[in-house]
Amino acid sequence: MRYSAALTTTEHTELRRHLLRDDKQEDICFALWRPSTGGERRGALVYDLVLPIDGERNVHGNASFEPEYFLRAVSEAKGSDAGLALIHSHPRGFGWQGLSDDDAAAEGNHAAQTQVVTGFPLLGMTMASDGSLSARVWPHEPGHTIHPTWCENVRVVGDRLAITNHPQLRPPPILSPSQVRTVSSWGDAVQADLARLRVGIVGAGSVGAIIAEALARVGVAHIRLIDFDSVKELNLDRLLHATAEDARRHRSKVQTLRAALLKSSTAHNPRVDAIEWSVVEEAGFRAALDCDVLFSCVDRPWPRAALNFAAYAHLIPVVDGGILAMTDGSANLRAADWKAHVSAPGRKCLECLEQYDPGLVSAERDGYLDDPTYIKGLPKDHPLRRNENVFPFSLGAASLEVLQFLSMVVAPSDQADVGAFSYHFVTGQLDREESDCRSSCLYGSVLLSKGDHADITVTGRHPAAERERAARVVSRTRVRTAFDWMLKRIGIRS
Repeated sequence: MRYSAALTTTEHTELRRHLLRDDKQEDICFALWRPSTGGERRGALVYDLVLPIDGERNVHGNASFEPEYFLRAVSEAKGSDAGLALIHSHPRGFGWQGLSDDDAAAEGNHAAQTQVVTGFPLLGMTMASDGSLSARVWPHEPGHTIHPTWCENVRVVGDRLAITNHPQLRPPPILSPSQVRTVSSWGDAVQADLARLRVGIVGAGSVGAIIAEALARVGVAHIRLIDFDSVKELNLDRLLHATAEDARRHRSKVQTLRAALLKSSTAHNPRVDAIEWSVVEEAGFRAALDCDVLFSCVDRPWPRAALNFAAYAHLIPVVDGGILAMTDGSANLRAADWKAHVSAPGRKCLECLEQYDPGLVSAERDGYLDDPTYIKGLPKDHPLRRNENVFPFSLGAASLEVLQFLSMVVAPSDQADVGAFSYHFVTGQLDREESDCRSSCLYGSVLLSKGDHADITVTGRHPAAERERAARVVSRTRVRTAFDWMLKRIGIRS
């Protein structure tokens, strides 16, 4: 099991204000955290600082705290059904920080009591002078020596996605000659940050496949593809890398795309995961929570709602986009628009951007959106009835999403949030929206950093995904049977 920690830009700013003192002395504080459980990674979402009051901590070059401060903080954690974090500063350090003997003693001596009282392991964190954070957890097992387990990274999520990586668990990538032009655009440090991101692409269709190709060529070393669907003949005019043979064999979109990305990637040792689940199925959603950033390349309300939830409750920013093309009664193109935006704390969520209708989420969960009679009953201009699209439109939408992603991570000239983009093909106009969520929106307030403790279930059975996977099994069986028959005809046993 891997570990990671995350917090919003707002919490990071408050933490930095307290810990990085003008007199360059170390300081210390406690904070609360909630769990975020993926399929392979456990996350700690730091969401509330418990700052010291007079007499609770001592600053003397180094920093220490009184027992009363710990007891107050651990009591707050227990009352909030949360974990406890102990955070201190290294005002002369840069980047990821190790653990001194004194630091280890301070954290280790409080780890057992913390877990007994709160039910969660103690989270230790260190802030360097540049604001970088390192983290470790102290799981306590009776009868065993307490020792820290390091997090692989710490994510600060908001207008910008800033990640500090453990130098051994997430080492800097080996740059290859094929990346010379890429690295020259933003330098070794930014390339190292980009390459070490674990990026999930939800939806391996026309837009998702182009985005995946762009990330592979940029050098992102770990890409996770999440999609239950199969390649079909009607996809071939838009689906990058898919062939007629893939459609005939009913191959999964993620496996088809994975094979291509492993060939086109410029990373030294690329990894591409092919997850044949829907993101609204439990296994697919947990696989998404293992990622540092997600691309939403879906066109249904339920998966978009699940990804919106992941962006705020689990602090995993989501780059989303969409295409809407319309014709008149004579099949002449009347309009073609595509959008791209990032949903993350401090930014407008997908629901407030009207990227999905929350009223249709329940309808999809109940299976109505897979019922042709239900779809037929919708207005003719309803987005769920519009399916006009061509490869250039997918290319345009994918381009805008990749640019949104790069702005968030690279932050050229410190500009990370460029607003939501809407491009109108007919007029050639590009609109930019910078408004906030509605005041009644729950995502940026009530659900923020709730993680596993959010009182919402976004997953469930997805019959369409189950049927598609079953159809692939039948198809593979038929191909195998035909292959065995051919071998038998020519006198060879399989």
